[in-house]
Amino acid sequence: MRFLFVCLSLVALAGCVQPYDGPMTTRAATPTVTLPDQSYDARSDGVHRIAAVPTEQVDTQFLRQVVTIRTEEEPGTIIIDTAARHLFYILDDRHAIRYGIGVGRDGFAWSGVAEVRGVGRWPTWTPPPEMIRRQPELARWADGQPGGPTNPLGARAIYLTENGVDRGYRIHGTPEWRSIGQAASSGCIRMFNQDVIDLAARVERGAKVIVR
Repeated sequence: MRFLFVCLSLVALAGCVQPYDGPMTTRAATPTVTLPDQSYDARSDGVHRIAAVPTEQVDTQFLRQVVTIRTEEEPGTIIIDTAARHLFYILDDRHAIRYGIGVGRDGFAWSGVAEVRGVGRWPTWTPPPEMIRRQPELARWADGQPGGPTNPLGARAIYLTENGVDRGYRIHGTPEWRSIGQAASSGCIRMFNQDVIDLAARVERGAKVIVR
């Protein structure tokens, strides 16, 4: 899969749809709503071993947790707040799972409404020609870097389309855990590998994705 982060794509996604601007407030969830697994320990998913995230070095707001939320969006919707560096998976009209994310750096940020096309497990990453020109050492992956612990797409990639068109945007894992909470990507939404595995197991094909 190729990253196609050109300006035309950014304008197309941001200009063809209206960004979500509805009410959304959050606070800690009631004790009755819990997550089955909040661990960021090292683990294997049967294909590759995933490194632990040193949570003591991470701002707690970027760790996976259930929060209360006020929204009219349907359960299963994903809302991404790029300014706050948070992704919300809506559970019902009062609760969501909140994940920390890394977002696009200046010049690569995007907003709009898309939908989930599918999920890739340990996806292949192919750097686009413009990236290879900037970083010639990436030429070794011109035909694609196989999925694995050092692959920039991490353990899972959630592929997004807008009106059925794949513009190269992804929600994906990353081996660079320090980038979560930062504006560091080329337009995609990064997550801890443990978090993207959790989200990928929940999200359904066709789910609405709102990027603010």
